[in-house]
Amino acid sequence: MNAIELEPVDGVRITVLMDNVTDPLLVDQDAVARMNWPKAILGGLPTGQARVSPETGVPDALIAEPGFSALVRIEKAGRTRMLLFDTGVSPNGMVENMRRLGIDPREIEVIVLSHGHWDHVTGMEGLVRVLGRGSLPVMIHPEFWSRRRISFPGLLTAEFPATSRTALQEMGFAIVEERQPSFLLDGAVLITGEVDRTMPFETGFPGHEALRDDGWQPDPLILDDQALVVNLRDRGLVVLSGCGHSGIVNTVRYARRLTGQDNVAAIVGGFHLSGPGFEPRIGATVEALADLSPSMLVPAHCTGWKASYQMSARFPDAFVMSTVGSTITL
Repeated sequence: MNAIELEPVDGVRITVLMDNVTDPLLVDQDAVARMNWPKAILGGLPTGQARVSPETGVPDALIAEPGFSALVRIEKAGRTRMLLFDTGVSPNGMVENMRRLGIDPREIEVIVLSHGHWDHVTGMEGLVRVLGRGSLPVMIHPEFWSRRRISFPGLLTAEFPATSRTALQEMGFAIVEERQPSFLLDGAVLITGEVDRTMPFETGFPGHEALRDDGWQPDPLILDDQALVVNLRDRGLVVLSGCGHSGIVNTVRYARRLTGQDNVAAIVGGFHLSGPGFEPRIGATVEALADLSPSMLVPAHCTGWKASYQMSARFPDAFVMSTVGSTITL
């Protein structure tokens, strides 16, 4: 495979707008700014009215929900560009956190949806309520629209909420479907498209099915799962994943092959290692991440506490706990 020329950028800032966890007791650390209680009380968050504190009110605390969304700012040639990666699990959670953090959604130039599961998509509804009908481009994989369910014979069958193409189009979003890698923001950002699956232990989502022409069929690979990649000047790749259904190691290895860049500055996002179907992969994943040697490792959302614990123990200097409102500056 010939390497894709991904232009280096001067800086990257990733703000976690939605994640499973909020922790206002965490303090800032190198390259990571937290929205904690001291900052909130000193004016970092708006004040909400509360009858129990009628004179002062209380900080309008950030919302944590079991979904994911991140705002990505790219610094290049003295200019800041901004895109939105995933939008969370509820109509209003992401936009409420943007309001509380003082982020203007009108500055967003493009939206990337990592895959079609609703916990990364539903916030599109709240976003259009704030922005009004517009024409923001939305980057997806063609299988994003698939109807899906989990099915464990004799135990459980449950269909997931599916995204309506008509609804998104009527909201004014310009849908762009790409199966192959594509560039955004004048070549500063790469969207992987469909990720090559090369690691023997990253075998997908057991029990996951999609509705095809001939009925419900196994769909463990979730081929629409894609990631965002930036080439940080002199430091290497920044890889942002939604759920990592492709396998987080597959994803980073694929990003390296696409770009010809071996150094990994940061891996951020969901690694999907939570639950009995995925926890047996944690050990192999941690070993493979050691070979990739990321300078920063920020597991989020569906990674799970067992995997996060092992990563924090194995990579104490690189590990960063992801929480709502955290901003990572690279």
